[in-house]
Amino acid sequence: MLDQRLLDILVCPEDRGPLLFISGERDTLYNPRLRRAYRVEDDVPVLLVDEAETISDDAEHARLLELAGS
Repeated sequence: MLDQRLLDILVCPEDRGPLLFISGERDTLYNPRLRRAYRVEDDVPVLLVDEAETISDDAEHARLLELAGS
């Protein structure tokens, strides 16, 4: 799990907006505005635009928002 102080300062590298932390089998930082998911490996966020996963499926987008508690 990522430290809350780190989560408070992390932003999306593309639009500089806040990210939602999704804890689970695979920790993820999610930008709902651009629908981009950034993986977290060994508690280290991989905030590379080229490696982000674009979420095009509306159901998956809704699921991620629900998991994030938004």
